[in-house]
Amino acid sequence: MSRKEMGALGSQRESLSSNPLLMASEVGKPRRRGFTLPNATFTYGIRTENKDGGASEAMSNWHAHRPSAGIKKIPQRDFIALNKRAICSGLTTAQEQTQYRATHNIWRRDDTMTSEKNTPKFSEMTFGMSTRPSTPIFDLMENKYQEAWLQERREYERKQREKMLQKKLQDKKVYETRASLMRHYSEPVASPPLWKMTRWAEIEPQLQTFRSEKERSVAFHQHSLDATSRVGVFGHGIYQAAQS
Repeated sequence: MSRKEMGALGSQRESLSSNPLLMASEVGKPRRRGFTLPNATFTYGIRTENKDGGASEAMSNWHAHRPSAGIKKIPQRDFIALNKRAICSGLTTAQEQTQYRATHNIWRRDDTMTSEKNTPKFSEMTFGMSTRPSTPIFDLMENKYQEAWLQERREYERKQREKMLQKKLQDKKVYETRASLMRHYSEPVASPPLWKMTRWAEIEPQLQTFRSEKERSVAFHQHSLDATSRVGVFGHGIYQAAQS
């Protein structure tokens, strides 16, 4: 007898290979399942019945809106149509019209009794309540509603002030004075000329040491900024030490 038939250690019996509960799963691989799938022509889900009526048929098949079969309305006679038919037939007296009504009958047409009116109209109907838009949490955290309200109040107050000012101008004419004109426009003030000695005041310079008037203005501007930390009346001396 071989080792396989004796069931020695290290061998695998046929019962182990046939029982999936006793088999250990392979390392690094998904566990195998014993389900068999149907063929390619199989269709999953519930079969949908094809109805050619469309949306109107689907809406009319709702049993919740159908009137109960136990309640029946009694039709009423249309006396206006009876009188019209009697007059057209040449019956004008009350007795002749009474005899005509006894032998003829016309029912009043009730719109609620027709099958067309019994069908509910859902084309323009909205079921349920309208969905409320969600509150933006970022606008609440950033106080956007408060800022919008404050901006609206400022705009309202500004318009009110403009209306009051226009009303005052209409009631009383305001004359412009020099002070009111100075608030809107300031006359440019010419810069003072550079200092010159009295004996050289009337003599025009004959030598230009700057390449252009722009270079000259830049140089004097730099000198005025540097003169604050130098010694001397015109700021030409040495740098003075810091004083407390």
